[in-house]
Parts: sequence; C-alpha cells; structure tokens
Amino acid sequence: MVTTKTYGYSETKESLLKRLSRAEGQVRGVSRMVAQDTYCMEILTQINAVQSALDKVAVELLREHTKHCLRNDATDEDAYNKRADELVGAVNRLLSR
Repeated sequence: MVTTKTYGYSETKESLLKRLSRAEGQVRGVSRMVAQDTYCMEILTQINAVQSALDKVAVELLREHTKHCLRNDATDEDAYNKRADELVGAVNRLLSR
C-alpha cells in the first residue's frame, strides 16, 4: 500500500498549477520577446509580471503552510518552533532577492 503525504496546499493545488502554467507561458513570452529583439523596457515589464505571478504562488503556499503545518504542530512546542523558524526562513529568502 502506497501512502501519499498530504501538504497544506493540497486543497488549492489546481489553482496553484494554473498560476504556475500562466507564469510558465509568460516566461516563454519573454524568450520570444528577446528572440524578436523587442524593446528592453517592454521585456523588463514582462519579467516583472512573471516575478509577480511567482510571488503570488509563493504567498499562497506560505498561507497554506501556515494554516496546515503550524496548526498540526501546535501541540508539540519543539515541532511548532521548528516549523515557525522554517516559515520565517522561507519569507526571508523570498524577500532577499
């Protein structure tokens, strides 16, 4: 019997996959713009849009992680603290780019 691990984003997985597909299409669009010698500022605008789309995915993952993983570890203080530190580290990595 195979056990599938459930993560906090399982309820919003389809929405996340749609957002990621959209971002993937935007990246392909940026590649086409470069290949077609599009004006630099237009390309930069599209890169910003891609980053924004990925940021929205990251925020949704953070929200679901907080609701699911931290709540599940609420009774075990050590596990809760570990998850909280993990969450802060993820936010820090997102903000440090």
